Amino acid sequence: MPSSERPGVVLIVDDVPENLSLLHDALDEAGYTVLVATNGHDALMRARQSLPDVILLDALMPGIDGFETARRLKADFATQSIPIVFMTGLTETEHVVAAFSAGGADYVTKPIRPQEVLARIAAHMQNARQMRQARSALDAFGQATVAVRSADGKLVWQTPLARELLHAHFGTERDETPPRLLEWIGAAEAARRDGREPSTLLIANGSRRLLATFHDQTGDEEWLVVLREENDASAIEALIATFRLTTREAEVLYWVTQGKTSPDIGQILGSSPRTVNKHLEHVFEKLGVETRTAAAALAMNRLRGSQRGAAT
Repeated sequence: MPSSERPGVVLIVDDVPENLSLLHDALDEAGYTVLVATNGHDALMRARQSLPDVILLDALMPGIDGFETARRLKADFATQSIPIVFMTGLTETEHVVAAFSAGGADYVTKPIRPQEVLARIAAHMQNARQMRQARSALDAFGQATVAVRSADGKLVWQTPLARELLHAHFGTERDETPPRLLEWIGAAEAARRDGREPSTLLIANGSRRLLATFHDQTGDEEWLVVLREENDASAIEALIATFRLTTREAEVLYWVTQGKTSPDIGQILGSSPRTVNKHLEHVFEKLGVETRTAAAALAMNRLRGSQRGAAT
C-alpha cells in the first residue's frame, strides 16, 4: 500500500475503559496505530510527544474536560493542526457549538458506532495529509507563507522561511501574528468585500523591506499570505544580471528607481553628480531609453517580473 494510503496514528482520549476497548479494537483491526489517554493532562502530553494524525476526544472527563483539552491543543503550535473528533452524548446545540468553538473538526455521538468513527477518521486523515503535503511543498521551495484565521486573527501555520521573516521584521514568537499584519489583513478583507484589490503591505527595516500579499482564502476562513523580502543588494544584483550593467551602473540605476536625484546618488555612492550622470549615459544606452523616467520604469518592471518568477 502506498505510504499516503496507509492508516496512521490515532490518539483516543476517554476515561471509560469500555469505550477505550471498543475503539482500540476497531482501530487496531483497521490497521491504525492506536495511542490511549484517560484524562486531559495525559492527552496533552501524549499528543505533543507523538503528534498523532487524528485525536478522538471525549467531551466530558474529570479534571480537564474535552473542551478545555481541545483549546489547549489548538493553542500549542506543535499540535494545533491535528484534527480533533469529539465523542459526546451531548447532542444539544450549545454543546455541539462548544465542541466546534473549542477547535473540533467533527463529532460523533455515544453510544459509539465503530464503523462511523472509522469513516470519519479516514476522511479527516485524508484532509490532514493533503494539508501537510501542501505545506511540505511550500517548505521545500522556500516559500514564505502564513495562514491566518480571520475569525480570531490566530496564526494557524507558517513555513520555516515565513517564521524567520516575521521574527526578523516584527520580533514575534513562533505562533504569534504581528499586530501590524493583523491590521493589514482586516483592511484587505474590507477591500475584498467592496470588490477592490487589497493593497500590498510594506514594512521597511533599514535596507531590508518585507512585502505581504494575499494569495488565497481557504474554506476554513483562513487567509493565505505570501511574504517576500527585498533589499538593496538583491535588487542591484538583479539589475546587473538583467541589463548586463556594471556594479556602479546598477547602483546608479537602482537609486534612480528610488526617486533619487544625481546629487543624492552622488552623496550615497561617494561620487560627484557629474560622475553619476556619466554612468547614467551608459545605462540609457544599454537599456535603449533616453530619460531617467523611462529607465526607472523599465528597471522597476523587470525587477517585479523577476520577483514574481522567483515566487512561482
